[in-house]
Amino acid sequence: MLAAKRLSSMILWGPPGTGKTTIARLLAQGLDLAFEQISAIFSGVADLRKTFDLAKARRAQGRSTLLFVDEIHRFNRSQQDGFLPIVEDGTVTLVGATTENPSFALNAALLSRAQVMVLKRLDSAALLTLYERAQAHAGNALPLTAEALETLLALADGDGRYLLAMMEELFRLPYAEEISLPALLQTVQRRAPVYDKDREGHYNLISALHKSVRGSDPDAALYWFARMLTAGEDPLYLARRLVRMAVEDIGLADPQALPQTIAARDAFVFMGAPEGELALAQAVVYLATAPKSNAVYGAMKAAVVSAKETGSLMPPAHILNAPTRLMKDIGYGKDYVYDPDTAEGFSGQNYFPDGMPRQHFYEPVERGFEREIQKRLTYWAKLRQARSGNN
Repeated sequence: MLAAKRLSSMILWGPPGTGKTTIARLLAQGLDLAFEQISAIFSGVADLRKTFDLAKARRAQGRSTLLFVDEIHRFNRSQQDGFLPIVEDGTVTLVGATTENPSFALNAALLSRAQVMVLKRLDSAALLTLYERAQAHAGNALPLTAEALETLLALADGDGRYLLAMMEELFRLPYAEEISLPALLQTVQRRAPVYDKDREGHYNLISALHKSVRGSDPDAALYWFARMLTAGEDPLYLARRLVRMAVEDIGLADPQALPQTIAARDAFVFMGAPEGELALAQAVVYLATAPKSNAVYGAMKAAVVSAKETGSLMPPAHILNAPTRLMKDIGYGKDYVYDPDTAEGFSGQNYFPDGMPRQHFYEPVERGFEREIQKRLTYWAKLRQARSGNN
């Protein structure tokens, strides 16, 4: 379009900090168009009318206008319809920016008059290029260690604007030596507030109860449970802690542990004290005598670490729904296999983001019901490997 000097209206769809505003400015500069920018957050009908009038007057003098509308999805339907006449008669070339799916956020009439350009989050290489250009522009280099630089890019999470904001903050600080990872985190992240542990006896007793359950000692667990009740502890607090034990220390080694604790909580709410306390005591004994596994707990922690490291990677296109033609045209839902229709009820398709190696978080233990889960996972792994080899 730039080469032909014929720019059509367009919608730039992508996450924050990927250069939507910059692209619009470069387009206007490349074709010598007057650049007008408004934000749907702060602009109303009067602002739009004023902008349209300026564009019409400018056009009468022989110069065209590129109108950049930030957060265009925030305009309501009637406001979006207001763009149609001036786009159709060529008064402005509209470039809208949105972080929302245009298929759902924009009028079909407006969408039909604009090309949708999909912007992706900046990858590590792009962020590093931006980082190096910012240093060159500043005429100074940040003395970050390799580990600190890697973390800085990860914290940006594909957002170039956020990366530059963090760099500005670092440039303001006096530093006499290299910036290590702890120093970086101290600068760009707030510390979590310190919890005020003003009831040490309370925490000592709940720790004793939890560890007795984890250690499969129902007698000790009942003792500490009774100690807390007689001390006036809120039974519903104990019920919440029992639910935590069920998912943290037992998990799928005994899938009934969680329903047992939820039922005990409901029974206490229904009957109250002291009758309902017996339901909680029953849950304590059940948990203490259940097989133990923290496999789900460990898997969740590992998954959270991976999620933070990989940021906002999109799911692979084949597992995205495509209710609109635009979404189908850009590959949503292509080649998806419906698992129940396969012979084994298992397709073996990839469900991790494109470019991200397959991760392995969950390791069932050889206890309780998780033995059966392990058999399934092993079977599916063999199918996946066989189909990967065939491909």
